[in-house]
Amino acid sequence: MDNLEILYFEQLKKEVQAKYLDNHTPSHNDITKWKGIDIIYFQEDLRKYAKGNISEKSFYTYFKTSPVSKLPRIDMLNLLSNYAGYESWFNYKKLKPITLPTTEVDEPEIEITPTEKTVKFVENSTMDKQATIDVIPNNLEVEKVDKNLQIQDRNNLEKSTKKEVLQLNTTEYQQIETLSSISKRNFFKKNIWYIITSVLSLSILFLIFRDQWLYKDYTYSFIDSDRNTLIKDELDVKILKENESPILIRIKPNAPFKYTTQSKTLTMIVSSPFYKTDTIKRNLETAPEKENIELKPNDYAILLYYYSRSIKDFKKKREQLNQLISDDAQITQVYDNETYAVERLDKQKYISLVTLPTTALENLNVIDTQMKNGKIVLIRFKISTNEN
Repeated sequence: MDNLEILYFEQLKKEVQAKYLDNHTPSHNDITKWKGIDIIYFQEDLRKYAKGNISEKSFYTYFKTSPVSKLPRIDMLNLLSNYAGYESWFNYKKLKPITLPTTEVDEPEIEITPTEKTVKFVENSTMDKQATIDVIPNNLEVEKVDKNLQIQDRNNLEKSTKKEVLQLNTTEYQQIETLSSISKRNFFKKNIWYIITSVLSLSILFLIFRDQWLYKDYTYSFIDSDRNTLIKDELDVKILKENESPILIRIKPNAPFKYTTQSKTLTMIVSSPFYKTDTIKRNLETAPEKENIELKPNDYAILLYYYSRSIKDFKKKREQLNQLISDDAQITQVYDNETYAVERLDKQKYISLVTLPTTALENLNVIDTQMKNGKIVLIRFKISTNEN
């Protein structure tokens, strides 16, 4: 049944591809080779004709591989069926049936005639009678043999009990002596074990509480240096230690950073897409337990975010982005799936993407930017997927 359902879904994907190719000309006719702007245009066409949407992650999962290993959810199946011109997934399967060949093998039946049944019954009855006649004399001989064996067993039991009583009387005194010596040894062993365990437990408790006494808690709040308010964006704090790999901690918006340590120094690198990266060093022997740290805003990153999402005049937006971004800028789009992790875009392709009037721009997030000579030379961004 599962294989038949997958065949239905693969057939539906071909009809969805044909439906889209009727009114659009993507970079490839094969839907498995679509990516980037082709997927965004396809999502817009789904919203227009089927009043629904599928995420970019679902597209890569169910359209990039053929055949698929599992079916999508029923709401996505109904959405694609509506887009192809059917009322629902059930209606599509009803109108587009797939038949599979079936083979049946009939097993021959063996009939027994009434005469054969009567012959077998007579043979079995005669054999049972002969068996009972042969068993009767044998049973009489067995009863005689059993009586003789019972008499011999009684004699053997009387002899064995006498021997066991004598052995018990001789060994009781030996057991009493050995038990007394064993009890003395066990008494000393138990006391020594209690002493050893008590010493070990005290030493372990001392080590545990000793570490707790040396640890201290520190709290750092990050503030916008221009506005003197708490930073409302996520921050990445990288803790650096000697001879150890860095520890990366992500801080939520408006939340302080709490750090517990027993070391005497602290070195951390604080970074954010909208603030300049800063390396902070503290001597914890004299540093306060609570402190406010100011971060300088990255004005060019904020302008890029504003121009990419907020301005509704797309002609003005293209002109401002063209002036702000360098012609040789390295622009990278990061995806949520493992198969297609990143994609490189040139300047004009990026400007066309962010000036395209689609709802996907609401989920555009700038991950990182770099400036050189008053121009943006590096942009890393991501369009988040909000799949229901």
